[in-house]
Amino acid sequence: MSTDAPIADRIEIAELFTRLAHLIDEGRWDDAGTIYADDVVMRSPRAGELRGIDEVIGYLHRAEVDGEHTQHMTTDLLVDVNGDEAAASANSLVHFYRDGRAPHLTSGLRLTCTAVRTPAGWRFREARIAPVWTRKD
Repeated sequence: MSTDAPIADRIEIAELFTRLAHLIDEGRWDDAGTIYADDVVMRSPRAGELRGIDEVIGYLHRAEVDGEHTQHMTTDLLVDVNGDEAAASANSLVHFYRDGRAPHLTSGLRLTCTAVRTPAGWRFREARIAPVWTRKD
């Protein structure tokens, strides 16, 4: 194995967090399969436990609030690759806003994930979203 392979894996897994933030901010729910494995298990206080990509996509559609947008900023990524599986975590700052207005809600989240190597590239197989704080503006 090339010494570049673990670095390339970490970069690809880190990019999953960025691609997830863009997917959510752009409302591209049906593209969730580019981030999550088909058998994903996602847990969050808002969604509960979702099993499988179809449940995740269905939840994303149902959770959409008309006229509300988000801006996700992901930081402090940590990726530990072990073969074809990796533990990954990040912090996320999320602003909720309406067109032309300042945010009315801001949240700090902690994301903890397990990523797996698939034929299509790395995907999150498990994801836990934990709110750390919320501020209503």
